[in-house]
Amino acid sequence: MTSRVRERRRATVRAPGILRGAVSAPTVERPPVQHGVRSRGVGGARIISGLIVVSLTVILFLFFNLDVFYVRSIAVGGLRYTSKEELFALTGIANMHVFWLDPQAIRQAVLRSPTIADARVQVGWPPNMVQIIVEERQPALVWEQAGVAAWVDVQGRVMRQREDRPDLLRVVVDGSVEGPVGPNVAIPQDAVAGALQLKAMYPNIEVLRYNPYKGLGYQDGRGWAVWFGTGTDMPNKILVYNALVDNLLARGIQPGEINVVDPNAPFYSVLWGR
Repeated sequence: MTSRVRERRRATVRAPGILRGAVSAPTVERPPVQHGVRSRGVGGARIISGLIVVSLTVILFLFFNLDVFYVRSIAVGGLRYTSKEELFALTGIANMHVFWLDPQAIRQAVLRSPTIADARVQVGWPPNMVQIIVEERQPALVWEQAGVAAWVDVQGRVMRQREDRPDLLRVVVDGSVEGPVGPNVAIPQDAVAGALQLKAMYPNIEVLRYNPYKGLGYQDGRGWAVWFGTGTDMPNKILVYNALVDNLLARGIQPGEINVVDPNAPFYSVLWGR
């Protein structure tokens, strides 16, 4: 019995081990990882890049060589007196490429015309690459000097007469002024204002005279000339004129000329009477 127990104890006693170093797990060889783009991918990217370059080149070639991108005409609105061809010539953009168009420069070129008061310019793509909406100045009267008639607006700006306007008051300048009025010469605004005021007071007046020293006047149907000067004091001058005429006729005096340029000191010349 005792011998059996001893044998069992001997059997359970562990023998001392010897540490011979860490035993590593068996390594599994893996294929090396290749970084970057595979050879097949590199070729595809180059093809795509080449197509993009070719496409852009074709687009630029067409953009600068197709006639549709060059200005041959314009779309306009708001014109009454100025022709489309005249406005196009003013812009100075004939045969220019749309890429080089400057809307502000085009507007400034259009405004050089004395007939144009304002303009809006839009630049886009064909077919209507350039669109211009203008506002024209309106003539207030016809100014005739040295036999040449021109339109004048309320600010005294001179414009070329575009058509016959019988409804406009005509102001004929005395022969003492030489040469026709030029497009860059402004008519005195007080002369324009006075003429329009006389027309409003006497709608039957169709023609007024103008003298640089005597101002505005007309030939009275009773046989004399009358001068009113300029400015917007015409109602007061008319009152003085009518009172003076009544006094002269009552005294049997036929005036040759009546001057009320200064309503405080009117004077006249006598044809006959005393």
